[in-house]
Amino acid sequence: MFRRVACAGLCALLVVVCDSDWAADQGSSQATATAAAPAVTPAAMPAYGLKPGKPYKGETVKIMAVNTPQFVALQMRTQQFTDVTGINVKWLFVPFKPLQEKVTSVGVAANGNVDIVNYLDQWGASYAHWLLPLDPLVKRDNFDLSDFPAPFLQSITHGGKLYGMPMRSNVQMFLYRKDVFDALNIKPPSTWQDVINAGPKIRAAYPDMAPLACYYGADGNRQNLFAWADFVRGAGGAILDAKGYPAWTSAKAMKATQEYVALYTKHNLCGPGATSNVEQDARISFQQGHAAMLPIWQWSYSAVTNPKDSTLKPAQVGFAPMPAYKAGDAPTTVVNTMPMSISMYSKHQNASWEFLKWLANPELDKRNAIEREVNGYSVRNNVVNRWSSMQDSQVNAANSNVPAAEVKALKGHAQPMPEVVYWPEVADLASVAINQAVTGADVDAVMTDAASQAHRVVERELR
Repeated sequence: MFRRVACAGLCALLVVVCDSDWAADQGSSQATATAAAPAVTPAAMPAYGLKPGKPYKGETVKIMAVNTPQFVALQMRTQQFTDVTGINVKWLFVPFKPLQEKVTSVGVAANGNVDIVNYLDQWGASYAHWLLPLDPLVKRDNFDLSDFPAPFLQSITHGGKLYGMPMRSNVQMFLYRKDVFDALNIKPPSTWQDVINAGPKIRAAYPDMAPLACYYGADGNRQNLFAWADFVRGAGGAILDAKGYPAWTSAKAMKATQEYVALYTKHNLCGPGATSNVEQDARISFQQGHAAMLPIWQWSYSAVTNPKDSTLKPAQVGFAPMPAYKAGDAPTTVVNTMPMSISMYSKHQNASWEFLKWLANPELDKRNAIEREVNGYSVRNNVVNRWSSMQDSQVNAANSNVPAAEVKALKGHAQPMPEVVYWPEVADLASVAINQAVTGADVDAVMTDAASQAHRVVERELR
């Protein structure tokens, strides 16, 4: 199964995380929960279902997480948790690109040196054999999950069991240059045809600006599949069928794939480098004023309006739900989460669960999206995980009502990418095929070939 395949590719690169790795990790940055924090007495902290009496006092929980301002801000608050529980917390921050390898190595090592891991939901099914199901703990402590949108929970549920807490939950959003659209009297696009129609007008008026920031690159992170999934699902097709086999060669799905590729090959909407660009490249192009539209996750609004990183001011950037496949349809939206999950090899499972309960509490979810400075650390974060946070007036006031727009998207056709153990391997095949298509290969041929290879992968895994 996938564990065998993953080990074959990674055993040579295995990084066994031990205490020394927390002090220095190549390509990573460390931060521990001992950073200065405002004095908070236990009596001042709400309970959030934490066990009284500090039963796990003195234990240390170690977390491996993606390096993002949202989590750095949470780390800067963690001393408050230690004050209440007596549990120490150490964070290891890893850049996204090597994250899958690093988290996989935790499961392969099976030594308990990392207690909590953070990862992209699409990898989760392949990790489930070494992650701790949370359902017994949720039931034992009567932890209420009803405030989390169902698509977020769906993304971390495998075989009917919940394997994590949604901690970095994202919904696709369509960003556009509001000043450009206003100048050209163009309405925000509600369909992909609207996007196509806007292209020639933008090119004529702004020759140095691409209408759309595209990212068709296949770098192993499969980012070129998200908008593709919107096209396929919006057209009434499917990526995998009910049995888990590739379904993207159906007539509807194939037509949608051709139209996704045609944004570049036929309609000339994309800027330079589109065939090799990944998500970050497209976002930087947009925030530097080189593109007028950008399909991306909602968290990017903070980045593209941050004066430290962007040439754009908030008044220049509009946002809307992802365009619908055709007029009259609701947008089809991919969601993803980067959950926090407990390793079954952890020697501090109960202490780790206490930390997850605190980390996921509704007050902290809101505060981390409102407060722009935490212990001297400047942060811009609009990622929230709960319905209550997305509808909170203060959260929306601090984040230009982006969270409220998430609610609309989540109540439409919102779902994660396929959550099956072999998805990373199958997704790589689809990702490479799409990249080949935009660089001149026959769309039907490369997608059919990828589906044939993916079929063999599924056959192997389902034996």
